[in-house]
Amino acid sequence: MAGLLEGRVALVTGAGHGIGRAHALELAKHGARVVVNDLGSSVSGEGASRDAETVADIITSRGGTAVADFGDVSDEAAANAMVQRGIDEWGSLDIVVNNAGIVRDAAIWNMSTADFDLVTNVHLRGTWLICRAAAQHWRATAKASGGTTYGRVINTVSGAGLLGNFGQSNYSPAKAGIMGLTLTLNVELAGIGVTVNAISPGAITRLSAGTVKDAKVVEADEREGYDPLGPDVSSPVVAWLASPEAGHLSGQCVKAMGENLQVLQAWAPVATAKSGGKPWDATTLGKVFGTQIYKTRAAGLTIGG
Repeated sequence: MAGLLEGRVALVTGAGHGIGRAHALELAKHGARVVVNDLGSSVSGEGASRDAETVADIITSRGGTAVADFGDVSDEAAANAMVQRGIDEWGSLDIVVNNAGIVRDAAIWNMSTADFDLVTNVHLRGTWLICRAAAQHWRATAKASGGTTYGRVINTVSGAGLLGNFGQSNYSPAKAGIMGLTLTLNVELAGIGVTVNAISPGAITRLSAGTVKDAKVVEADEREGYDPLGPDVSSPVVAWLASPEAGHLSGQCVKAMGENLQVLQAWAPVATAKSGGKPWDATTLGKVFGTQIYKTRAAGLTIGG
């Protein structure tokens, strides 16, 4: 029986470890040929990382097809090249999973400009660069065929971007921006048949281990059994979103945490007050917000109509 992604070509960024690694292995398991990206070097040496090659080797050892890419997603030329890599290797690009990311946590009064720029460049700029290169390819393909094309984008967001998090005034807005990018690209690429969704994974990884007491970081392929906080918890969702079965779903954010899958919708109206066709008056708005928009409870302010 053919796999769910048989014949498809995928690019997964930040796939040398953790969640990205699990995504790459899952996509390959279902038949996709995978460009495994992780920042590093194809040449061994002091400080050189070849994690992408390790994951590509795991995939090929299991009978799959993969190549390693060591480019920096925040570099325009490297981003263009990694998108082109799958096209050069196998003639197409069908799936993009933007997972690459880093953290440099500090309260805003202690955060350097360099750390703000570094985190936002990798997360937001990197995701945008990869999406742009893929979109240009898919648009050209659709034009050549006179219709639509197959394209799937799965971007990675976070609760920090939806709700905020202390010490992450770089990471949180970058992740919020990725959700905004996802919604915009859903609109822009719908006409050529490309879907764009976001995954919000909950897992113990090298990035998150410091926030969980006694956390142990274990790669999904190096353990036995089910781990509700394993890096692979969200990978089946990513594989499904990348498949033909998910062609009807776009512009969505899916949170995968343990056994729970949740569809998230942020910034939806929760309460409304009307001015009665007259201009709002700042001197009376306190009453509106105190009684019409918020209802005072003993435990605090609760939104209510």
